Order: sequence, then C-alpha cells, then structure tokens
Amino acid sequence: SSSMLAESVHSLADTSNQGLLLWGQRQARKDADNLHPFGYGRSRYFYSFVVALVLFSLGSMFALYEGYHKITHPEPLSSPLVAVVILVVAIGLEGYSFATAMKESRPLKGAGSWWRFIRTSRNPELPVVLLEDTGAL
Repeated sequence: SSSMLAESVHSLADTSNQGLLLWGQRQARKDADNLHPFGYGRSRYFYSFVVALVLFSLGSMFALYEGYHKITHPEPLSSPLVAVVILVVAIGLEGYSFATAMKESRPLKGAGSWWRFIRTSRNPELPVVLLEDTGAL
C-alpha cells in the first residue's frame, strides 16, 4: 500500500537525517586549524540545513508522487491488519522520539514558547527533530 511504502521511505529518510545530524555534531567538535581558524562549530547548522532540505524536498516529492500514482492507478488492499500494525508501531516510535526531543528541549526552552525556542535555539538539532517528528506524527 502507499502508506507502507511512504512509511518505509520516511523511516529511511529519518535514519539518514539522524546520521547527518550526528555527523554535523562530530564535525563541530573538531579543533581549529589553518583553514578554519575559529573552529568547525558552524557545521552543526550546515548539516541541520541539509537535513531540512532532504526532508522537505525529497520526502515531500516522493509522498506527492506516490499519492498521485495511487489515485490514478488504485489497487485493492490485500492485508490491512499488517498495514495498521506497522503504522501503529511507527506512530509509537515517532511519539517516543518526539517525547525524548521535548524532554531534552525543555531545559533549554525555559519559560518561552515552543515557537520562540525553535526560532532562537542555538542548538540546531533539537528544533529539526521536533519539527520533523511533529510532521511525521
């Protein structure tokens, strides 16, 4: 079904995005050198930007294409129970990721609103994960 295919692509994209965010954190810890006299701290922002581009361009384009394809060439659903179970498990895992991101963000957020935290955070990974998990849920 299209929802299963979309969920599998979403899971692959999530895994790739988390890998890119971890890579950006690793790059940001490198010491300053002749090429980067102030260090590599901005790598975190660059890789967060790349993740956002991947999420909103490739992910959305695939979902739109697959939705159009399924509307124009419908096929009967063969095993709806399997699809529902997989989607429920995916919702549970996304919910856990979202709850973890909120827990990690609360001390940094302080008394301000979530929107303010997302716009002004100096930690680029948390807003990306929060927004992605919100969209996925």
